[in-house]
Amino acid sequence: MVVEKKNPSYNFFYWGPLLLKIKLQPEDLKACAKLCSKKSSLVDDELAGVIKHEHYISSHKYYKIINPYLNSFQHGYEQWYGKSLTRPTTMVRAWVNFMVSGEWNPPHIHKDCDFSSVLFVKIPEALKEEHKKFKGTGGGPGALSFAYGESRSHSISQINFLPEEGDFFIFPANLTHFVSPFMSNEERISLSANFRLD
Repeated sequence: MVVEKKNPSYNFFYWGPLLLKIKLQPEDLKACAKLCSKKSSLVDDELAGVIKHEHYISSHKYYKIINPYLNSFQHGYEQWYGKSLTRPTTMVRAWVNFMVSGEWNPPHIHKDCDFSSVLFVKIPEALKEEHKKFKGTGGGPGALSFAYGESRSHSISQINFLPEEGDFFIFPANLTHFVSPFMSNEERISLSANFRLD
């Protein structure tokens, strides 16, 4: 008689920071797109990006649009960390990035805040085609990348995304992130914002 052994029970643990991706509804994405203007004041030298056109937007107006999505963030926070996010989030700064060929964001973190975010408003078709042709091992042209900890065997230390329009990422401000350059002769638009837990 053959005795079939049962698999022993086990637990596995999510490790590292919370990285949340939410898809905005089309009407909310359109409302966010209306906030994007090169006529508003340029962001000062505090930003890491090698991007000519980074302009402030109204934090109040942007927060009003994305506030409902922060409920998903609070739920994700509770699931990830096993505790409630009891303090309200306040948006402390928001800006738009008009990124063109050859521009990029080097690896960096955000200071003087608790969480950061980026929303992709416009992704050119030419960039999507350029990314499809990429044969390298990195994230590829226009990729958004997050890095955590050291690179080791049997572990994940970096995650890469080719964002789509409406993708909204929110993550701890001290999580290293960067954006790869692209060569397509078109403009990609994204909105960034920092949050503080009051």
